[in-house]
Amino acid sequence: MFAAYVCLAILSSLLLVVSGMGKLRRTPYIVKTVHEVVGVPLRWFPLLAGLEFAAAAGLLVGIRWAPLGVAAGVGMALYFVGAIVAHVRAHDGKGSSPAVQMFCLALAAIITRTMSR
Repeated sequence: MFAAYVCLAILSSLLLVVSGMGKLRRTPYIVKTVHEVVGVPLRWFPLLAGLEFAAAAGLLVGIRWAPLGVAAGVGMALYFVGAIVAHVRAHDGKGSSPAVQMFCLALAAIITRTMSR
């Protein structure tokens, strides 16, 4: 289980960093989806990126310190529950797919890290 967690932590961290950088750089696709379709204010983008970076760091540090890995996974899961709810409220079911996938990665990280303690 530990090897599975390491793989999930690395993959999830890479995806979180890419997503966070997209928000900081205001990548057109991300601005269109998150700001224009879902309605998240642009002033929230740095905060959202910071949360993604914190989760990425926590997952990676969680390789050595299990409680932080579990906490980061829980934080990541809650973040993406919020994203899923925001997409559903905006009637953007298609746009919620990445958030659902990231939520599933978060659950897998929580389970594998918990089971490998």
